[in-house]
Amino acid sequence: MVRSISRDLIINRLPAVQRDRFLVYVMGPYKSFNLNYVLPSEAREDISIEDLPGPLRQLFQNKDDIDEAKALLRRVQGSLRSNPAVNAFLAVDIGIDTDRVDAATQSIEYATCANMTVFILPYLGHNFGVGEEAGSVLEALSTGDGTDLDAGERERVVFAKESAVSSEMIRSAKSRWDVAVITYDSESELVDHLRNKARRLVNREQFGDLDTLD
Repeated sequence: MVRSISRDLIINRLPAVQRDRFLVYVMGPYKSFNLNYVLPSEAREDISIEDLPGPLRQLFQNKDDIDEAKALLRRVQGSLRSNPAVNAFLAVDIGIDTDRVDAATQSIEYATCANMTVFILPYLGHNFGVGEEAGSVLEALSTGDGTDLDAGERERVVFAKESAVSSEMIRSAKSRWDVAVITYDSESELVDHLRNKARRLVNREQFGDLDTLD
């Protein structure tokens, strides 16, 4: 594949961190679920959010400003950039015009350039689009008939799902591409998992067990 986006372009558009050349592409929903996603307009009029059980009430909250799903991605990104100081980024950070490179191609190229790609699926996230995008990325990274990731690529991809999330996409990704799937119950647990994964990859690149991308 001829790339429109290079590792150097991504690095040059991000603030400096200690491990500038270790790129972590963080993917996930930018929007949480709300009533507009799941109910027709006539049904919404008959439901009071305040009368819903606690978990559902949280699920259907309207969000203002930065949506909580995107805020989660930003916090995870910031945590990884702080410790272990890897160059974590979201697609929107690079600022490539979608008229120049469409969004799906951008995601594929960011994942191809990244030392580690993370798909985060929170319980409150509007996750359907993430699943489709993840499938496209994994297909593009695959060899042969699109069902096989080489060992190096497989090591660099991780799905992180909140424990309440059930996803056929995750099950098929695990079965088809044998990628890592981690489950978390809290944001701190999620961050710990991803930090440990990033550290392992940094060490494997440094000591020659895993090829560097430069």
